[in-house]
Amino acid sequence: MEKQKRQTLNAEKRKVIADVFQNHFEDNSKYKKQHSEAIETYNQMREQAKVKMNTLVRFHQPQEDVDTIRSMVNKYGESGGRLYDDNCFHVQNEKPRIEEDYDGNPKEYFDDVHIKFDANKEFLTSYYRDELKSKGLDADYDVRLNDDYGKRNPTYYNAESNIDKYLGFGSRNDATGKSFYKDKWKEDFKLWVIGTSYCHSRMFKANEDTYNWFKNFDVAKENVVLAHKNIFDHVDKKMQKLKLGLKSYRYFDQAKELADKLGVALNESVLNESSSMALSIYSPTNLADLLTDEVEQTRDEKIAIAKQLLQAQQNSLN
Repeated sequence: MEKQKRQTLNAEKRKVIADVFQNHFEDNSKYKKQHSEAIETYNQMREQAKVKMNTLVRFHQPQEDVDTIRSMVNKYGESGGRLYDDNCFHVQNEKPRIEEDYDGNPKEYFDDVHIKFDANKEFLTSYYRDELKSKGLDADYDVRLNDDYGKRNPTYYNAESNIDKYLGFGSRNDATGKSFYKDKWKEDFKLWVIGTSYCHSRMFKANEDTYNWFKNFDVAKENVVLAHKNIFDHVDKKMQKLKLGLKSYRYFDQAKELADKLGVALNESVLNESSSMALSIYSPTNLADLLTDEVEQTRDEKIAIAKQLLQAQQNSLN
């Protein structure tokens, strides 16, 4: 029997293999589930927040007052009063905190929470992360910096520009009337309020329970961004180790051995579909130990999943 020739790895093939591992690490990470749950929680609370905000605003500014001012504006122009259609509000706790001032005297302070129903780029990038990745866009371009903006380079700015274009931020050259997510979120929920266009001028007092509910709603929005960062950090730590290990592997069967130990579905066909410093710590066995999560599936579970995925890949090739 003729001995099968070992397939040699090159930079391109190592990248293809690394992508397979990255998808596996991400799809099997508890943080992936937490990200989905954070989005679901926010979606549910957002619908409730629309009802609660409408109730709160109309309590302080009844619809009949809004209608009166509108009729006055129609009759007298700007002299008749001011109305503004907006999605930005401040909810203030009607129960004060008592703290000492500079002179040591007790003073009342009223806490408030800023509620916006539109969304900035950071949030939308996190919210639509899976969709952005499916379009070949780098949804992790910003969290990768870890707030070290001195690391920004042409690759960063190119990724940022692509995200801006997709979500609808920055300049627009599209004349087809295409809708963008930025606009969708801005127009999703608005209320007519009495006053100026300045959000800080709209301070609506609420009882402590309502105030705390809106604080939790604001946290739910922040959690979507935090969950995105957690996914990236978790997978990136593994990928840093993996990439060093792959650099020390000369042959595909070494990567295959590692994949088998981790339950990653990997075969040579993935290399054909896409297209040529050895450290002892990155032997397949040692690297597998470094990349295994304490909370992830057992080895038998990983092998079972790997066999199912491998069979599915083989079926797709037939």
